[in-house]
Amino acid sequence: MPGSEFKRPDRASQTSADTGSATTSFVGGDPDAQRRAELALFLKAKRAALSPQSVGLPTGRRRRASGLLREEVAQRAGISPTWYTWLEQGREINPSAAVLAQLADALLLTAGERTHLVTLAKPNAAARSTLQFSREAPPMLVSWINGLDQPAYVLNGRWDVLAWNDSARRLLGDFASLAAADRNILRMIFLWEHWRTLFADCDGLAASAVAQFRAETARHAGAPDLHELTSTLVRDSAEFASLWHARQLDRLQLKAKRLRHAELGIVDLTYAPLRPRGVADDLSVVVYSMQQ
Repeated sequence: MPGSEFKRPDRASQTSADTGSATTSFVGGDPDAQRRAELALFLKAKRAALSPQSVGLPTGRRRRASGLLREEVAQRAGISPTWYTWLEQGREINPSAAVLAQLADALLLTAGERTHLVTLAKPNAAARSTLQFSREAPPMLVSWINGLDQPAYVLNGRWDVLAWNDSARRLLGDFASLAAADRNILRMIFLWEHWRTLFADCDGLAASAVAQFRAETARHAGAPDLHELTSTLVRDSAEFASLWHARQLDRLQLKAKRLRHAELGIVDLTYAPLRPRGVADDLSVVVYSMQQ
């Protein structure tokens, strides 16, 4: 569950890579092709975000591209321009760890972005063996959150809310009032009017949520359920589409949030995502605590 330090990008800031080349569609429902397409779009976005001046390159008067050219990235990384172009086309190639490190240096990636690049280019076979997400929370886990005094809920790997305790219902709203398909953290942030008014910094929350979700789900890149969720949200919410195409990254961590609650007034909270052992590895529990 996200924090609130990100700013919402302007929709005009989307790169042309996001408007739909043949390599970015979910062709034939092939998860691995979709993962490569996501890698291609990530590279394009990072290349477009770098100005020639930022890497010490001259800018000629006739230059049209605002970001780096493919050839310039390839030269900085010490690889073939043709090979780099294949990466941005989503072709079925297997870059080595050394090449990925060189690309990360060439694109001036942050530590989090480097991890994201490797995750997309070198997927963990165990994490992608089924590409299926849990559909229900184990009874023992449900019993545990029901025994907590703090608000808590259980999420699967695509942030569907599978279970919640009564404290969470009283604080955050009636999850049961939503259709099961809408009981997803991203859909609730962008499309549930109750949450749009409940959170004091809804814009910051939304931006941080998308950045965290992208980073957190990279290990499952190509999963059809993920593609279905994000494609539907891009269609249903222009705000989500703008943030999704910005390709920002953030990490799950202990964070603060402020609510404007109808009964409790202004409520300041901290919350933490936890990963319990002994259950499916895509399950997590988010626990809230009121600040004193």
